[in-house]
Amino acid sequence: MRIAIISDIHDNIPKLRSALGMMNDVEQIVCCGDLCSPFIVKELGLGFAGPVHIVFGNNDGDRFRLLEGARKYRHLQIHGEFVELEVDGRRIAVNHFDNIGATMVASQSYDVVCFGHNHRYSVSKQGQTLVVNPGEIFGLLTGQSSFVIYDTKSGEATRVDVD
Repeated sequence: MRIAIISDIHDNIPKLRSALGMMNDVEQIVCCGDLCSPFIVKELGLGFAGPVHIVFGNNDGDRFRLLEGARKYRHLQIHGEFVELEVDGRRIAVNHFDNIGATMVASQSYDVVCFGHNHRYSVSKQGQTLVVNPGEIFGLLTGQSSFVIYDTKSGEATRVDVD
């Protein structure tokens, strides 16, 4: 299965729409937080038909409205600040913060650990764990808008730059 891993949208609707348009062969999305405003939930709900797993980031201030918005889309799930998923036998841990991600990686309990927060793209292997920071959808902090496609069968993560 191909999973898109995104983070740090920060209300950038044009970049999010472009990214979603590049996910034709993706079956699920994992979002590592910082959607920011509740209207981003609608963009995700209407822009992608498959399952979308979201964790909160530090800039997701109106969590009540984010959760209310997600209820309108059966395929969207906001899990709080952390979620552990199992997809095709792969254990995937998702949170927003890089420092918490480092602790999860150190445990060597997961096949993949995903996080964002610092907006810096990075994919590495630490022990048996694939560590994924997809960079930012926002694109204005680093000057680059990116996400990652993770293939559960091959175990490979590929960077995708958003136009």
